[in-house]
Amino acid sequence: MGRLRRALRICILDGDPREGDTPLSEALAQLAAALAARGHQASVLRLQELEIQYCVGCFGCWVKTPGRCVFADDSARVCREVISSDLTVFASPLVMGYVSATLKRAMDKLIPLIHPYTAVIGAEIHHRRRYTRYPRLGLLLEREPGGSDEDVRLTRRMFERTAINFHSRLAFVHLAGDPPEEVLDVVDRTRRRV
Repeated sequence: MGRLRRALRICILDGDPREGDTPLSEALAQLAAALAARGHQASVLRLQELEIQYCVGCFGCWVKTPGRCVFADDSARVCREVISSDLTVFASPLVMGYVSATLKRAMDKLIPLIHPYTAVIGAEIHHRRRYTRYPRLGLLLEREPGGSDEDVRLTRRMFERTAINFHSRLAFVHLAGDPPEEVLDVVDRTRRRV
């Protein structure tokens, strides 16, 4: 008899700033339903509906209130959901060749999850761990009209770099409209590693 696999905690950060049905919102609904059908716990945080202030670069989250932003907003909830997940999926339409400002603002407020001190990692200087465990990262994008493969490639590269700072790796990059089964295959491989 095979090993029992535990359900994963998956945090989906929905950075779509648009209202109503969009190709990205449909892809996220399909993905969340497919994840639930396989027994995973998937929470979708609709960032547009949260109060997340812009990071002002004060570094108070490192100095004054280590591990949390000095400003009281919903970024504390986002940080809790991300760090307690096994997999965090960043979802956004591409806007002018990169993720939306809605998602980028939330990403900037994840800085309390890493340590202010640095270490050499892979012959580069990166921030040290604040926590013993970080989630794998995934990226779900919606192409913009007239967008190119280069936009997706560059965005992928930026998230690969983000994953290094999170002491993790980018597990997948998929586009809205890709079959959700492709993401589920990656999730199943991630589950075997957790």
